[in-house]
Amino acid sequence: MSSHTRVALVTGANKGIGFAIVRDLCRQFLGDVVLTARDESRGQAALQQLKAEGLSPRFHLLDINDLQSIHTLCDFLRKEYGGLDVLVNNAGIALNMRDPTPYHIKAEMMMKTNFFGTRDMCAELLPLMKPQGRVVNLSSIMCLVALKNCGPELQQKFRSETITEEELVGLMNKFVDDVKNKVDQSEGWPDVKLPPYGVSKMGVTVLSRIYARKLSEQRRGDNILLNACCPGWVRTDMGGPNAIKSPEEGAETPIYLALLPSDAKGPHGEFVMEKKVEQWEPPSQFPSWLFSVMS
Repeated sequence: MSSHTRVALVTGANKGIGFAIVRDLCRQFLGDVVLTARDESRGQAALQQLKAEGLSPRFHLLDINDLQSIHTLCDFLRKEYGGLDVLVNNAGIALNMRDPTPYHIKAEMMMKTNFFGTRDMCAELLPLMKPQGRVVNLSSIMCLVALKNCGPELQQKFRSETITEEELVGLMNKFVDDVKNKVDQSEGWPDVKLPPYGVSKMGVTVLSRIYARKLSEQRRGDNILLNACCPGWVRTDMGGPNAIKSPEEGAETPIYLALLPSDAKGPHGEFVMEKKVEQWEPPSQFPSWLFSVMS
């Protein structure tokens, strides 16, 4: 491969929304598309399914919870392409509230993958982003639910325009510790009736704001756009069979952000739903379908 060949990469892409994003990128992106998965056999099976449709993605093994796995991916991208043009951080987990796993274990597991895994991907791959690069971090409307259910002091911290990465990491670790110590309610975190998934995705959204700010400061002329987005309630293993969107419909907003024109100046550092920027503040109301998700 040549460093002149453009490349897009999607994490957690062997099924669901990630798979649909890869399919759309194969059809619309002018360059190579890399499908990643943490399981070799599932990743290869997804690859073969897309090839049967006449598409030509590449596969690379990736476990976002394993720094060595991320480093191996970085070496591959440097050697094959000299960098990266589009990064879609889709990989994530959600445990149903009916799952018998103790709440503090759920909190730890979701934080590890959804927040810290995404953070490691950004930290390692953002330096590889080429000018006019696009970064999309999949978040969730549940981040707004979590924000609304935080105490005023926590809300102020998460909405701060000057919050640092170190401060955010401290808050995410504090959430897990507070849950373990059963002081989360008194410390202003959302009620345990809400899944810790929302707090982990709140972290992803704020992290996206922080990294977008850093890109604007450190690589001002490169016009790299980084955003967080909500794909909606999607019929996947995570979203369940009653969700209102197909994976293809769930891929629409991530694809919109991944393929922003090279001369686009925004959105950047935003939280995007249905291809529209949402204000990073507790909303006055939520879409009616959300109550079905939470019931």
